[in-house]
Amino acid sequence: MQLLQQLVNGVSLGAIYALIALGYTMIYGVLRFINFAHGDVFMVGSYVGYFAATVWVSHLFPVGTLPNTILVFLLAMVICAALGATIEFLAYRPLRNRPKLTVLITAIGVSLFLEYTGQLVFGPNPRGFPAIIKNHPIVHTASVTIDTVEVVVIAVSLALMLALRVVVMKTKIGTAMRAVSFNQQAASLMGINISRVITFTFIIGSALAGAGGVLYASQYPSIEPLMGILPGLKAFVAAVLGGIGNIPGAALGGMIIGLVETFVSGTGASTYRDAIAFAILIAILVFRPSGLLGKREIEKV
Repeated sequence: MQLLQQLVNGVSLGAIYALIALGYTMIYGVLRFINFAHGDVFMVGSYVGYFAATVWVSHLFPVGTLPNTILVFLLAMVICAALGATIEFLAYRPLRNRPKLTVLITAIGVSLFLEYTGQLVFGPNPRGFPAIIKNHPIVHTASVTIDTVEVVVIAVSLALMLALRVVVMKTKIGTAMRAVSFNQQAASLMGINISRVITFTFIIGSALAGAGGVLYASQYPSIEPLMGILPGLKAFVAAVLGGIGNIPGAALGGMIIGLVETFVSGTGASTYRDAIAFAILIAILVFRPSGLLGKREIEKV
């Protein structure tokens, strides 16, 4: 196994998982439920990237040029953000004061709706994702090869995570998000518009999932309507591993899951890479339910 090569591959994959995991953890932090439709928003991001690159933007800028790539990312993020806001408004807002189990079942229903609507609209067969990032080796030695796609995936992921950090920690809406996450009722009494904060949380989380979908499809260029299931579940595992509700924890968990999966594949045991990810979930729930960076909380009944 080439240790350095697996490390680069793992960081690249982990950065994508981290982007998706941030959506899970932000929504859980604000609403205290798991949005299982988040992985399917990631899938929609890939398809938006596909059509943006090949149809909507290609007549203005050829595929593979910088303007085309930037517009593909922006369109994927904007449309996924709008999709996330629509899902929150239509599916989750009417159930805001209902039992968590009701909302959880609704999330599964929304996930299935997106998957089967995707099969109806896009067709069940895989499509080859266009090369929106021209791929060529930047570093090529006997022990490691680093190409442009991996560098762009890592750089864009880190930039988006840093931007999210700035929004959450340095802006007024970010302060409101943290207040709602801490105590929704007290935040409401302080004059914070809870609905606006929740909608904004869905918008940010879904935009990150859209960017993650384009990055994932650029690295693994085959997309299909059910492609969001497994990466979505692994991102959920990453969020739990880092401490769901904790934004730095989600980023850390994504990196760990990406590295573990890549190193397991590098040993020749790729058959077990998915099983090991879920074994990590079971282990973290048994030995440290609050996750690596999460705080232990007492659930009121």
